[in-house]
Amino acid sequence: MPEGDTVLQAAGRLHSALAGRVLTRSDLRVPRFATADLRGRAVLEVTPRGKHLLTRIEGGLTLHSHLRMDGSWKVFAAGERWRGGPAHQIRAILGNAEHTAVGYRLPVLELLRTAQESQAVGHLGPDLLGPDWDPAEALTRLLATPDRPLGEALLDQRNLAGIGNIYKSELCFLLRVTPWQTMDQLPPGTAERIPDLAKKLLEANRDRPVRITTGRGARTDERLFVYGRAPRPCLRCRTPVRVANQGDGSRERPTYWCPRCQTGPSPTA
Repeated sequence: MPEGDTVLQAAGRLHSALAGRVLTRSDLRVPRFATADLRGRAVLEVTPRGKHLLTRIEGGLTLHSHLRMDGSWKVFAAGERWRGGPAHQIRAILGNAEHTAVGYRLPVLELLRTAQESQAVGHLGPDLLGPDWDPAEALTRLLATPDRPLGEALLDQRNLAGIGNIYKSELCFLLRVTPWQTMDQLPPGTAERIPDLAKKLLEANRDRPVRITTGRGARTDERLFVYGRAPRPCLRCRTPVRVANQGDGSRERPTYWCPRCQTGPSPTA
């Protein structure tokens, strides 16, 4: 699943290609909006909100999309061959004289009034990479459910927007607690570190084509502390990194941790 930094980069690419230009091609391939025609309208801006993308269009309209696990937006120059997947996976096409933006496998795509954007993103907590970032509010929301495991609280976009499964695992490692440790059982001072540490990680990667959380980055297998490393050794203590699912049903996510560096409960404890 794309994380806040990835979505920010996608918004930047779309904004550069579409903003300030009049749409000459518009094709929304979802039943509810299949007849919508945006041609002749200028794109005003493309902005991220957490993991959501808001393409604001002349006339008070917003195209809201979310990439979830497999979605993507690709930008192509006029006349360039599209490369992002087979045609049946295309959900949206927005084009002007210079560029065409093609949305592949978009699980969320809706056209709404810009004045009603809150219906799509109003539930989100403070955006780690947005102008509304408020660390005190994010901490308050995290602490509102004290018996909730830290990993689940971090993924809840109503607490703070922009953290995905990679940052969840990496943050827990840096905090030296397992993702299954509940908020009320965190060591003293740990919860208070979460907002600033989370922002630091996302800010450090907002412009990077390859995500790095270790500060090393010279080698591919040293760019992340624990995510994707199981059963390879922890970069700190050389203990094999472990992986297990966290969450319920369709929301289960593979979660990585070091059983030596991180304290707290785990599925294999």
